[in-house]
Amino acid sequence: MDASSLPPHLATTQSSALLVDFQWKKFQALITEYDENSSKSRNLKEAKVLYTASFGLLAPHLKIKSAQDDRQIGTGTVHAVSISPYFELHGHKGTLQAKSRLRTFYEHMSYVFSDTETPAQMTWTSRSGFKTWDFICCDENQTPVAKFTANVWAFKKLAKIELLGPKALDPAAMEEIVVVGMTLYYCMVMRVNNIFNLVGSAFERTSKDAKIGPGHPQPVAGKTVD
Repeated sequence: MDASSLPPHLATTQSSALLVDFQWKKFQALITEYDENSSKSRNLKEAKVLYTASFGLLAPHLKIKSAQDDRQIGTGTVHAVSISPYFELHGHKGTLQAKSRLRTFYEHMSYVFSDTETPAQMTWTSRSGFKTWDFICCDENQTPVAKFTANVWAFKKLAKIELLGPKALDPAAMEEIVVVGMTLYYCMVMRVNNIFNLVGSAFERTSKDAKIGPGHPQPVAGKTVD
């Protein structure tokens, strides 16, 4: 799924993309810069690695670091029962809040994608099929700003992340989409494979005043609001 597959009124002209490849020996994913000329071969030795994503049994379950200086960009924490995962971006905590029990519909607040001092409400929805999960992130105007296309049955070539629109080349926007997108992906994997998540989705609080949880006062990326 690329930008050309979106409806005409949602299509954008500016874009950038990343690829996510899983390494079983290290139990981590390499997030590389997408090169259209070499995308078919996916030679990781020649690819430019931008981020690494490691997975663990203890919280935070997902840790994303810069491949250049090993600096931690953010983390993701999933729950045994709740389907609203926590994430942290450059030390600022937030929640990817589930807004529906039966379908993929999440929200998070973002200062990176806001043009004012008030955080923007970002939404994540899904066009999922038998082979792929297509998570689409939209801004407050319901304009797509990113897509996370995951191969459900892949063992190594996990996903493609695309950034769209004016912030497609913005490093801060890229880091937010990587952290939140990977957290959502990990959460959905848990929802499919964890019976407790299936039970939790039936009782999840999806109202606007839902409790966020200890240490996560508001679902904000880029800044913590008390």
